[in-house]
Amino acid sequence: MTGQDGRHSVSVAGVVVDDAGRVLLAQRADNGEWQAPGGVLELNETITDGVRREVLEETGLVVEPVALTGVYKNMSRGIVALVFRCKGTGGRLTINEEVTRFHWATPEEVPQMVTEAFAIRVLDALHEGAPAIRQHDGVHLV
Repeated sequence: MTGQDGRHSVSVAGVVVDDAGRVLLAQRADNGEWQAPGGVLELNETITDGVRREVLEETGLVVEPVALTGVYKNMSRGIVALVFRCKGTGGRLTINEEVTRFHWATPEEVPQMVTEAFAIRVLDALHEGAPAIRQHDGVHLV
């Protein structure tokens, strides 16, 4: 994802939390992994508009970003991810070409379903306070 000139790529993700404290995980069609919905931030959009767009595209849900909960860098790929806790405001879950299934996961289920580098993003989103700042190699925290 990094360019030939060594520049970073910026992505956004939305951790959608329901009233019971569960988080929405989406199973990716390309690799079968469970993750919070998200993707590359486009040059012409604001950060929160990017979160809204990515969550809508991948889930069918309309969300409102509530708080920035973490900044994460994939050291091997040069991707910086901005992760937000979100609340759903409309829409309905819809399978699409990017996602094969959805699961409302409890915090206890997250580490069993999601790789360490992505599970920590989801769990960080459940905590109040200052955003977490973490680095990983694509799978594990470093």
